[in-house]
Amino acid sequence: MSGTYLGMPAFPTAAASSTQDGRLRANLRYATHTIRDKRAKAVAELDDWARLRAAGAAVKDRTLRHLDHYLEQLEEAVTAAGGQVHWAADAAEANAIVARLVRETGEREVVKVKSMATQETGLNRALAEAGISAYETDLAELIVQLGDDLPSHILVPAIHRNRGEIRDIFRERMGSWGRAAPEGLSDAPGELAEAARLHLREKFLNAKVGISGANFMVAETGTLVVVESEGNGRMCLTLPETLISVVGIEKVVPTWQDLEIFLQLLPRSSTAERMNPYTSMWTGTADGDGPRAFHLVLLDNGRTDTLADTVGRQALRCIRCSACLNVCPVYERAGGHAYGSAYPGPIGAILTPQLRGTASELDASLPYASSLCGACYEVCPVAIDIPEVLVHLRERVVQGGKVTRRGVKTVLKPAKGHAAERAAMRAAGFAFAHPGVLRAGQRLAGRTRRLHPRRLPGPGHAWSDTRDLPPVPAESFRDWWRRTRGEEQGK
Repeated sequence: MSGTYLGMPAFPTAAASSTQDGRLRANLRYATHTIRDKRAKAVAELDDWARLRAAGAAVKDRTLRHLDHYLEQLEEAVTAAGGQVHWAADAAEANAIVARLVRETGEREVVKVKSMATQETGLNRALAEAGISAYETDLAELIVQLGDDLPSHILVPAIHRNRGEIRDIFRERMGSWGRAAPEGLSDAPGELAEAARLHLREKFLNAKVGISGANFMVAETGTLVVVESEGNGRMCLTLPETLISVVGIEKVVPTWQDLEIFLQLLPRSSTAERMNPYTSMWTGTADGDGPRAFHLVLLDNGRTDTLADTVGRQALRCIRCSACLNVCPVYERAGGHAYGSAYPGPIGAILTPQLRGTASELDASLPYASSLCGACYEVCPVAIDIPEVLVHLRERVVQGGKVTRRGVKTVLKPAKGHAAERAAMRAAGFAFAHPGVLRAGQRLAGRTRRLHPRRLPGPGHAWSDTRDLPPVPAESFRDWWRRTRGEEQGK
């Protein structure tokens, strides 16, 4: 890995490689099955889970319908509490704002936590180009950074690594980033955690600038919320003199009462816990407590365009619990890197093509990275109908159509490489609209079935290379029904 998603191949190409990695598949299978089994037990404890899920979806939908109002309310509350709000239209603007704010402090090192949005914008790379070193403090993110790797899971970014690999990374790379790993470090979880603790404690005590994301933002008070399991988040949020939080605009919720819903949904769906070990909340600045300066960078980066899509906008409900990844048969086999985005798995397959568009080969391939089994919808705590959005985006890729890009309505041309699919769909539509043509085609297929190839020719080989062609029956259902039931219907 190169530490960047730039230039990654389309999903089928990347998945063809990752599915051949036996160790990767074993790591993913063990981890995802363990997490999802624990989640199922935690959710089963609540008799009102279905109603709680519906309430979360309703709050998110109401917030998205009035997002402009709640964002302005949030800005007023944060400013009144002593913070400063910055608006970033895209990734480049967000990175430039953060780099400028860090330079103004005179510092050249920052500690980071809970920052998927900064993975999305490529902030670490941008800071490095500005001469600023960024140190990840989440344990899994630390593993990824030390290994010059990329996150492959929303909740467990280093899920693709096993204990032996982590031990080797710590031994080889920790010393070049700060405090070296202890001599004779083994792969025992306790020893690995202690090595990370000693390494990170040094960073926390020296850092003057912290960078975070947030799970939620409460509009009525300007409060930001981070939930985590290790305590590194609280260290990063309280010890530095300056705190910069980069948060997607969809993370806002109207009130504390609304927040209560999500603080029940998120931990059970993500870590299978009744509540998170650490829930940190902060509102602006306070004398003698926490950072002296607080900056909130509100990130759009395609979210407003996504909001304009009445079908696709439900992806903005996502609370980043990762439940959909843990039940997805495609993710389990292909791994997160194949998605070429900070957001892997089913949610990434619908969110990334909306945030980035479908112009690239990679982004156009993501809506097809699914079997449409529907397991992702069943476990989503905010009831995002991921299969519905996948089909919607596939139609956009094949047919083109009206979309909004950077606030401007435009018409997309159909993606290249789908001409045969469009022709096949038009032919199927014509046949289904003309029963006589459909009947003749079925009879012809039945009578020539012994001549049918096992694989499709031409463009169809991409489909039949990975699945068997179903055998054509000698007699169609229509003919069977007429032969066996026709006389009864005539009586």
